Amino acid sequence: MAQIREIKKRIVAVGTIQRITKTMQMIATAKFTAAMQRSTATKPYTNQIRSVVAELAATATDLDHPLLSAPEPPVKRELLLVISSIRGLCGAYNANVLRRSIKHVRKLRDEGIELDLETSGKKAIGFFRFSRIPMTEQHPGGDKPVYDEVDAIASRYIAAFCDGKYDAVRVAYMRYESNARQIPEIIQLLPLSPEAVAGEGDDATATANFEFSPSPEALLEDLLPLAVKSQLFQAFNDASVSEQIMRMIAMKAATENAKDLGRTLHRNYNRARQAQITTELSEIIAGSAALE
Repeated sequence: MAQIREIKKRIVAVGTIQRITKTMQMIATAKFTAAMQRSTATKPYTNQIRSVVAELAATATDLDHPLLSAPEPPVKRELLLVISSIRGLCGAYNANVLRRSIKHVRKLRDEGIELDLETSGKKAIGFFRFSRIPMTEQHPGGDKPVYDEVDAIASRYIAAFCDGKYDAVRVAYMRYESNARQIPEIIQLLPLSPEAVAGEGDDATATANFEFSPSPEALLEDLLPLAVKSQLFQAFNDASVSEQIMRMIAMKAATENAKDLGRTLHRNYNRARQAQITTELSEIIAGSAALE
């Protein structure tokens, strides 16, 4: 009898967990749709900024801008921003990003390069605090990246880099490629690489057939910081999309596992109940035979 009660309690608990994970899956699906719309809406702007910068860079002669080259001589210091989530239950999302980040941190240590570490999201804050790796800044993060907040972060990075405090500024995040593929990677935000200036799919060697007023150099003075800010904002948006799709997949798997476990428990319950009934019938028959 005690075994049957235990199984019944487990069936109720598993059913509750299944309802919770199903609800979380639905919430993650709704958040993923919203995050995907935001990311898709900002991507054309980011790509267009890169395209314009590429055309200007192809026109300008002897282009020299502080955002395009590291300090000379090197200062042997870098800045790394790690973008994580504020919640768990999103599969291997945080683990993959943090594993990629810690490898980069150890690599810099081996090379004798000092690191200023900044984090976004509670999971990264907790991980590096547990690892006893000091953080210079901690950003709260969130499901909906706000451009004004990202703009302030990027502006601070640009000012510090132009002042020669860092050889490079990098961002570790989960890049969204498709619903079935999210890739943890570290991108170089500063100095702007030729790939970042040219943009994805652009021909960096093409010559622009335009006359610019003011000069390309003057335009780049305004557009290069915009390219950095839009790239950082796109990284935050991609990270948000990746987090929600991975949480949706994790909660779907948890719901299916709970459903399978529920079936197994119901089967065990029926077997235990049948065994109990058989035992009771045997006892009744044995008692009746003893009275004859």
